[in-house]
Amino acid sequence: MIALKNILVATDFGPASDNALCYGRALARGFGAKLHLLHVTENIFVRAADGYGFIGVPPGLQEDIEEAGRRQTEALLDGEDREELRAVAVTVTSNNPATTIVDYARTHMIDLIVLGTHGRGAVAHMFMGNVAERVVRAAPCPVLTVRHPEHEFVVPDALVAVARA
Repeated sequence: MIALKNILVATDFGPASDNALCYGRALARGFGAKLHLLHVTENIFVRAADGYGFIGVPPGLQEDIEEAGRRQTEALLDGEDREELRAVAVTVTSNNPATTIVDYARTHMIDLIVLGTHGRGAVAHMFMGNVAERVVRAAPCPVLTVRHPEHEFVVPDALVAVARA
């Protein structure tokens, strides 16, 4: 029997991530697992440094970005998620989202990672890479990738809540 105790959903706040969160919630409910929601914000100081070491970023911008990421991640979880699924929202700053997701999974004994995937074409993938692919290759546990758009068999969370009432 498969036992899932900790499920990680990584989000970039896009439509594919929204679908991944629907799957993560449903799986967490079905297995009685704890839901972890992770967002990785970019460290703009590393990106903004030019070849001479100068940074043209206003003071406080990084903190503003991190705070906005935290608020947006927290807003994805509701009271039912926190009570029923013991859900936690985490925001981490890094310029390598795939490594950060894998490290979080290892550190928190995650049993399943759920990720949205954008399904980019070959050329875009060659130039930009793919976080989901890198996570699949390095993860210490199974990874479920969810595309957007997806099959019609997934029922939005709002309809599930109405059906329960």
